[in-house]
Parts: sequence; structure tokens; C-alpha cells
Amino acid sequence: MADTTGKTIRCKAAVMREHKKPLIIENIEVAPPKAGEIRIKIMYSSICHSDENYLGGSRPWIVDSILGHEGAGIVESVGEGVTDFKAGDHVIPSFMGQCNQCRTCKSGKTNVCEVLKGEHYLKGGMLDGTVRFSCNGKPIYHYLNTSTFSQYTVASEWSCVKIDPAAPLDKACLLGCGIATGYGSAINTAKVEPGSVCAVWGLGTIGLAVVMGCRNAGASRIIGIDTNPAKFELGKKFGMTEGVNPKDFKEPLQDVLLKMTNGGLDYAFECIGNVKTMKVAFDSVHRCWGKTLLIGVAPITDEFVTNPYSVTMGKQVIGSLYGDYKLKTISNLVTEYMNKKLMVDEFVTHKMSLDKINDGFDLLRSGKSLRTVLDMWA
Repeated sequence: MADTTGKTIRCKAAVMREHKKPLIIENIEVAPPKAGEIRIKIMYSSICHSDENYLGGSRPWIVDSILGHEGAGIVESVGEGVTDFKAGDHVIPSFMGQCNQCRTCKSGKTNVCEVLKGEHYLKGGMLDGTVRFSCNGKPIYHYLNTSTFSQYTVASEWSCVKIDPAAPLDKACLLGCGIATGYGSAINTAKVEPGSVCAVWGLGTIGLAVVMGCRNAGASRIIGIDTNPAKFELGKKFGMTEGVNPKDFKEPLQDVLLKMTNGGLDYAFECIGNVKTMKVAFDSVHRCWGKTLLIGVAPITDEFVTNPYSVTMGKQVIGSLYGDYKLKTISNLVTEYMNKKLMVDEFVTHKMSLDKINDGFDLLRSGKSLRTVLDMWA
């Protein structure tokens, strides 16, 4: 195999040229990594609903960019000064990296890095503001510090985590966002206690991962809420104890849940990204100690409104981003999966080649898939 170190690589990528339009498979050029960067051969990438949010325009992102943030691959080469990674390492690039130098990283209070989420990030560049992708001499922009819908990508060393090389990359890629987000929201953010009564709005990948987290934390009741009752049987595989379809009741869902739970839920997890269901979830928790976890990403112009006296009484509203996991701890999730303590295979409903990526988005939009995994080299 030819040594590509220090050379520009030509490969295929799915490029977003317009919002609300299919991605276009194009031949692009990927420049070598600069100082502090690594170039990764992406082996597999899965399609997350957040990619659809950016493609559909409900969340703003620059066009002429390469989406994708649930990927796993093998380090092809490293830039100057990189010591924690070497060619051949198996890695997950993450949209939630840490520089461990800025105020937010040093605080220990958050997994958000103000450096990696800086101005370059919103403009689709690397940390130095430039790009490593191009097509016919014109720049192609980066996305969430990852861009895993490309056969090769370049990422900051601060945005990658090394994983067990024995872990199957077509499964490990899922830990780059959805499963970690849901599972961590129950384990890390809410810190669900044994015996708790929980409810989860939306039984997609994130919601099912929340269910799994609540089960592993010892919750006594885990109520899955979805307007598609076909999802209830699947939910039970992950630990759901009962399912509720809001369409089955004439009275408001919060009134139903308050009666079902003798005064309210201990924990409510909103995984849809709808401010109306966020309000229902908040109204369904116990008035003195109930916690509502907002995990789903609502359109940027929407607002969540509630009566502040409810908060005074003791209710809490808590956000959870990437399940409060810090980047390096994702390798622990891979270990849990390898030790059969974490369900991952069960989230994969479809597998296809990169060329079929738009079919994968169609499956996502129609609710027919949990995760579609793209074999980037098929």
C-alpha cells in the first residue's frame, strides 16, 4: 500500500451543497494534517437526526460542507507535535472534544470546550480558520469538528479518542453521539437512583438509550411515551416497563401521568426536541423534586416557557449535552459494550454504502430506522 503521509488524498464524500436537498457524492481532496491534527480513514459512519436538522435548515450551518458526526476509523497520519495518536490507531472523532486548557475545560463543571466551539467552528474551519477539504480548487467546509461523511477527514487531536482496536468500528461509531447522549443523560446528568419512576418522550435512538440508562441505574418504572405504539415492543428490549400513547387519552397527558405515578414522575426525559412536549414533561414530574431533562434539540427560534413558581417549589429543568460525557471517557463506553454491559448492536437497523446515504436520510425522516450505518468503502 502506497504511503500517503504528507500527501493530499483524493476520496469520496457526501457534500451538502444546499439545505433541504439531497447530499451529493463527490470526489474531493483532503490535505495532510497540520500541527495538532490527525487525518483519519473513516471506516463507518451512522446517520444521526442532528445531521438532518442541519441539512434541513432547522439548525444553521454553512453549505458546501461535509456533514456527519457519528463515525469511527483508523488514523492514517498525524501532524506535527501530535504524541497521543499514531498511524494505525482506532479512533472516534467527536463533536465534543476538550482542549483541557480553556476556562470551561479547567472548571470540571462541563464537557463543553470554548476553544473547540469557538469562531472557527461556526465558520466550518479548523482551529486555525482554514479548511482541509477542497473540490476542484474550491474549499469544502468542516462540520462539528468531525465531517464523517467523507472517506477521509481531518480533526484536531483534541476532538478524537483512541478506542480498543478489537471493538467493531461499525458499532463503535454509534457512540459518537446518540447512544452516549441518551445513556449519559440518565447515568451522568440525572443520576437516576434505584427505585425511581421515569418517563421518556420519544423512542428513537436517544430515547431508547435513556431507557437503557434508567434500567441500568435501577429505576422501578420506565414509561415510554410515543405516538407510534409499534415502538413499545422494541422499548421493552431496552428496559421499558410500560408504554403510553398520548393519542389514547382525551385528557391532557400530564394529568394521565400524574395519576399513574401518584403525584408525578421523579425524572422526565424529553428526547424529541419539541417545546410543547417539553412543557408536558415538565408538568408531569413531581412538584417538589421532579427533574425534567431536555435532550432533544428544538429549532433555534423556539422557546420553552413555564411558570417560575413551579421551579420555586422544587422542580428542576436540566439540559444534557452528549450525556455529560467528556471525550476521553467514551473509551470506557466502548469497554462496557465489549463487556456486554451496553447494548449497541440493537440500534443498527440498516446498513448501506456511502452512495446510498440519501436513502438512509429518507429512512430516518419516515421513522423506519434507528441508526443506518454507512460502510464508507463498500
